[in-house]
Amino acid sequence: MTSQPSLPTPPVSAATEDCARDGFHPDLADGPSGPLPEARRRVHHVRADDLDGGTAQTGGMRRFAAISGARVGSERMWMGQTTVAPATASADHHHGDSETAIYIVSGHPEFVFLADPAEYGAEPEEVRLRTGPGDYVFVPPFVPHREENPDPYDEAVVVIARSTQEAVVINLPSLYVLRSEQG
Repeated sequence: MTSQPSLPTPPVSAATEDCARDGFHPDLADGPSGPLPEARRRVHHVRADDLDGGTAQTGGMRRFAAISGARVGSERMWMGQTTVAPATASADHHHGDSETAIYIVSGHPEFVFLADPAEYGAEPEEVRLRTGPGDYVFVPPFVPHREENPDPYDEAVVVIARSTQEAVVINLPSLYVLRSEQG
């Protein structure tokens, strides 16, 4: 019987040393503030056919939660999928203090908001961002906007990530310019 060669011990990184100093290590059952719940001690797999439609909604589109506090125990993010039917526009809305990142999976959705008149003239101007598969969009907190799908035949599908634990959606009667004193 031949012996296996021993593998070299990896060097200790600064991050590993920091973990040792503060008493936390990802392999331990306790975190810096006490025991970790079971949902925070494992990796979660959410299958494409297991998205949850019971999340915040806006007329003209359909949101499906994949990652949320309720589903997987996330504390600082929400992630899911949104579809906009052909030739449809969502209602105007914003996402409160949540930052929103959007990845375009399919279709050519358009993201519409009003620009500040100080930047574009005397009256607020509607700005339309035309996107396609592979594009990314960032929506800052409190910015009123809507999604539109001008394609008469195909739905638009996007993946959304938010900086809050659950989907924050505030539906609005119309778009308005977000001024510095509002946010």
